[in-house]
Amino acid sequence: MKILAISGSLRKGSSNTVLLRAALKLVPPGVELSLYEALGDIPPFNPDLDDLDRGIAPPSVLALRAALQASDAVLISSPEYAHGVSGVMKNALDWLVGSGEFSGKPTALINVSPRAHHAHASLMEVLRTISSTDVIEGLLTVPLTGRKVDEDSLAADPDVAPVIVKTLQALVQAARPET
Repeated sequence: MKILAISGSLRKGSSNTVLLRAALKLVPPGVELSLYEALGDIPPFNPDLDDLDRGIAPPSVLALRAALQASDAVLISSPEYAHGVSGVMKNALDWLVGSGEFSGKPTALINVSPRAHHAHASLMEVLRTISSTDVIEGLLTVPLTGRKVDEDSLAADPDVAPVIVKTLQALVQAARPET
């Protein structure tokens, strides 16, 4: 079972990325979680550079598509900027609209700020549009606003760790409903 984790932030000290790094420490047995760290390498979306029939796209886009194809589920943690999805996250998703990597793939959103509801709703809408599957939600806000944390402290935090574990379990269940 492989889960691809994607942070919608490029900031070095991003709490969204730290949250995903904490998830790496809490992965259930038999599950491999990998953090996609090349979101900043994806060029601005340009349909003229994307030939799905011939498999031609910028190398960074092809790498993202391959990472998604190799995964059974996706875990996204993305910030809100100006009441919207981060530009790099939306840009990456735009490259995936017609290519099908999200189709039927269980996806969970986890967020570090309860104030990021505009971006969360927008991201949910985009993912539902491109994925043809339900996006797992409802157990996903980890309130870290104003807290300076690292992945070790989050993985050990009695309030945060259970949310991460429950989210990972929901993803595994959605990807393998027979378990």
